[in-house]
Amino acid sequence: MIDVDLLARTFAGGCYELIRVHRLVIQPKSILREFKTDKHGFVFPVRGEAHMHVDGIGYELRPGTVLHAAPGMRMDSQVIGQSEYEYYSVFYRLDKREEEDCAPECSKHFRLEPGTNSRVIELLAMLHQNIYAAGGLEQLRAKELFLSLMHQVLAGCNYRDDASSADKKVIEAAVAYISGYYMHPLTLDELAGLHAMSPKRFSYFFHKYTGYRPIDYVIHYRMERAKELLRTGSFPIRDVAASVGYANPLYFSRAFKQRFGVSPSAYMGQGQR
Repeated sequence: MIDVDLLARTFAGGCYELIRVHRLVIQPKSILREFKTDKHGFVFPVRGEAHMHVDGIGYELRPGTVLHAAPGMRMDSQVIGQSEYEYYSVFYRLDKREEEDCAPECSKHFRLEPGTNSRVIELLAMLHQNIYAAGGLEQLRAKELFLSLMHQVLAGCNYRDDASSADKKVIEAAVAYISGYYMHPLTLDELAGLHAMSPKRFSYFFHKYTGYRPIDYVIHYRMERAKELLRTGSFPIRDVAASVGYANPLYFSRAFKQRFGVSPSAYMGQGQR
């Protein structure tokens, strides 16, 4: 986990130089083939969504998130959905004499989640306009804008971390509840209500901490439990279906085959060989 305070101290210390700022708009479904980075930099999505890999680690990038990468890292990306993907990239160079001591966090790739903030977009636009100015005052203005930008981002991360620790405990409790009641009918509204959240908020945080939407996780859990029961070869398919929350064994069989590419009976036969 990235140390937000240490990152703030790094940029407050001034052992870096801003190099350039780009604003790019990428068409829907575009794919950027793998390349190797040669600079330190941040990606600030302002519109649309993309999936990016950095040294094999996947990151979902959308407004309200910020990605950092360092030189020598392998990157590729793909635009998700039918919308254009617009983002700013901000590149900087560390002082080589101080890099090892002052900026350990800057040698890593990571995603920050400060949340959406219109002020961040305003600062990015102004930084983009001022970064290439030749005069000393203009360069000072660009540095000021960058520091204001980083303050907005890192302050947003701190605020969300404080709030999300409680949300994480709620989701952990929800996961435990599902593991105990997966065989019963479960709805998004019911799960959210049990944990005193709106369905939208509950779904957001559940996905953030588990990688699944709530009902997708329920289905995933049921199917994994069904596989365990089928592997024993001791239970009829209708009993397996009922035990994991499916009153209709035909519906269960279709759902199982759609997920695993094999019918429950065939899967059970594999386990008995």
